[in-house]
Amino acid sequence: MAGILISPSKYVQGAGELKKLGEYAEKYGKKALVLITSSGFQRIGELVEGSFAGKGAAAEFGYFNGECSKTEINRLIQVAEEKGCDMVIGIGGGKILDTAKAVAYHKSMPVLVCPTIASTDAPCSALSVIYTDEGVFEEYLFLPANPNLVLMDTEVITKSPVRLTVSGMGDALATYFEARACKNSGAATCAGGLSTSAAMALAELCFQTLMEEGVKAKIALSAGACTPAVEKVIEANTLLSGIGFESGGLAGAHAIHNGLTVLEECHHMYHGEKVAFGTIVQLVLENIPSDELEDIITWCIELGLPVTLKELGVTEVTDEKIMAVATAACAETDTLHNMPFEVAPETVCAAIKAADAYGQFYLGN
Repeated sequence: MAGILISPSKYVQGAGELKKLGEYAEKYGKKALVLITSSGFQRIGELVEGSFAGKGAAAEFGYFNGECSKTEINRLIQVAEEKGCDMVIGIGGGKILDTAKAVAYHKSMPVLVCPTIASTDAPCSALSVIYTDEGVFEEYLFLPANPNLVLMDTEVITKSPVRLTVSGMGDALATYFEARACKNSGAATCAGGLSTSAAMALAELCFQTLMEEGVKAKIALSAGACTPAVEKVIEANTLLSGIGFESGGLAGAHAIHNGLTVLEECHHMYHGEKVAFGTIVQLVLENIPSDELEDIITWCIELGLPVTLKELGVTEVTDEKIMAVATAACAETDTLHNMPFEVAPETVCAAIKAADAYGQFYLGN
């Protein structure tokens, strides 16, 4: 099996970069279908419109209906055809970006994604998650290429709720440990091959950045300040974790996240918050040294990421609930089987219980 690394063609990050969107866009086409929510347009629509003034490309705004579904994708394909658009720009959160990627794929057009939050590592990926019109997961749409441009305006992201960026750190926390597990097991990555040294180096840099800058970034964001630590964390959450997870692979942490979705009590939690707890479970399964485990749990506590089932919303913990999570995480098609040893619901159940107990211990409960 070959080593494969995939990534966006161009990544741009900096304060005020959204003001240059029209300048970037004119390199890809003449007319862009700009996907944005109505509330997003109220916040930054004038800024985006202004960026196209006097440029060689025009913007045609299309309001997003809220769900990355086949119905919405097909509706927007029709809009793009009617308006004569030759590229797609997504501005907002994950579902808008996934919808933009899907529309561009079906029309064989360039796609530019402009996240307004740094809560996941999805913007850089060659993947769209498709849901039903009611918001139930339907399928993954694997794309032949990553976005042509990912543009992160850190001035805009700094104004988003702090919890979203912290959640992004929880998602990014898993990157190195899952990539390491896939490398040790020889598992295929999301890119369709073995991990490369470059992907592993980026995944490790992601982890180091989070440990060194994460708490500083949270404090600065709470003050509404975009500091060098904030810039580094946004890059770690988005680019380093994005390439790291896709070309490094997924393993235990995300499988535990998927298992937690069977508990209705956890549905209000963000993706990265559940992944952070899943990372602790994976590390318990791997039986890493106690000082390393303590460092990571303490880091999560300082950031406000959940380290116990109670913090995830499970106020009544039962053996039945934990086994249901473990069984779902061990589904034949899930990534827990990328771990470099055999996994079973019983051992995963024990690791979840232990991770919860460690979290309580370090919280002083």
